[in-house]
Amino acid sequence: MAENSLSSRLQMAMRRISGRGFLTEKDIDEMMREVRLSLLEADVNFKVVKQFINNIKEQAVGEKILKGLNPGQQVVKIVHDELKRVMGDEAEGLRYNLSGLTTIMTIGLQGSGKTTAIGKLGVYIRKAEKKKVLFIAADVYRPAAIEQLATIGKQIDIDVYEEGLIDARTIVKNGLNYAKEKRFDVVIIDTAGRLHIDEKMMQELIDVKEIAKPNEILLTVDAMTGQDAANIAKSFHDQLSATGAILTKLDGDTRGGAALSIKEVSGIPIKFSSNGEKMDAFEVFHPERMAQRILGMGDVLTLIEKATDAIDEDEAKSMMDKLMSDTFNYNDLLKQFKMIKRMGSMSKILGFIPGMGKVKEAASQVDDKQFEKMGVLITSMTEHERKDPNLIDKSSRRRERIAKGAGMSVAELNRLRQALDAQKKMMKKMMSMDEKQLESLSKNPTQALPQSKQKKGKGKNKGQFKRR
Repeated sequence: MAENSLSSRLQMAMRRISGRGFLTEKDIDEMMREVRLSLLEADVNFKVVKQFINNIKEQAVGEKILKGLNPGQQVVKIVHDELKRVMGDEAEGLRYNLSGLTTIMTIGLQGSGKTTAIGKLGVYIRKAEKKKVLFIAADVYRPAAIEQLATIGKQIDIDVYEEGLIDARTIVKNGLNYAKEKRFDVVIIDTAGRLHIDEKMMQELIDVKEIAKPNEILLTVDAMTGQDAANIAKSFHDQLSATGAILTKLDGDTRGGAALSIKEVSGIPIKFSSNGEKMDAFEVFHPERMAQRILGMGDVLTLIEKATDAIDEDEAKSMMDKLMSDTFNYNDLLKQFKMIKRMGSMSKILGFIPGMGKVKEAASQVDDKQFEKMGVLITSMTEHERKDPNLIDKSSRRRERIAKGAGMSVAELNRLRQALDAQKKMMKKMMSMDEKQLESLSKNPTQALPQSKQKKGKGKNKGQFKRR
């Protein structure tokens, strides 16, 4: 995680005041200075920063806060609520026609990730709404855009209507007729993406809007462009009245300039965010959840949603039963690795859990390919060895054979054995906890992690070892 990232800087500012039982106006001013710097470094629009700081200060220096109980925590809540307000308060879904065809028009500059976002949006609509989707390829100024959309359509099994490099208006008109004839539920139109906004491009988009009469006009914006994204959004919105934005290339931990500027500057609500190359790396944008992530409060609801999508309930119950009865084996561990892989990277998963900030920083150094390596080691075992880990524990010959078969070292196999053992120990620890301890664990999940024992020395400097 970058040291000067919005998330880490804001969290540091919040930590300085959150535990205090007494605050002065000077304390608030110092925190506000740190917050202002954090926002400006994250490339948040200057006017947004000014309003943001004024709103927080107005509420934070009130007598009720400064003289109340836990003033530090109350100020953190004010910052959280203001972050949420700036990003749009509530999540906004798509508007569908109750009957007949729903039309979505996508707009955005070249390089904003528009074509890929269309593919992800199509997958999301099909999965979440169970609707039949058609793409219309109307970005006729870049032949590669049509090819890219056709490739994505084939990859995710969604039909693409295209007529090559003819007039975009004709393609849209014919594509909509085709969609009605073939009884599609939703049409997503890919329109012209240029390196900059020009009159010719804008007129074409206005004409396409007139023909398609879309239910939604979604603007794709590259989060990496910071506050420029908000200015681009305003230019499009002024002439096309966009109904929502898709924020692409968004890393909830190190970015924020675009997320915190778009709604306030342009008036366009952020409806979706996209992060990663996979077609399922796409989610509804929840301002409250994003505010929690930025402030290091975790995002348990999103984690639960991701887990529900990735994990089969019966399979998870069977795994839990095995862990509790101490029959958890390498086949089960392999299934677990696959579930984790479906949910995303380890550092991303830990980012959703409250109180896991420090662990997450360590996990960001972990190569997720380690899971693949461990999977190769497991497939190098016989079926009996996978089912009965004791066979491997008792035989050095078996360990050498498995490691050699996987093209790895015995040391790497030993790390896999330790991973299996750690799972069992963690479950035993949780099973021995009473209600109070489990409640404490839910607030601080790091308690379930194995604690390293400190070596004790002897004599004067007990607990330390002298350097020689």
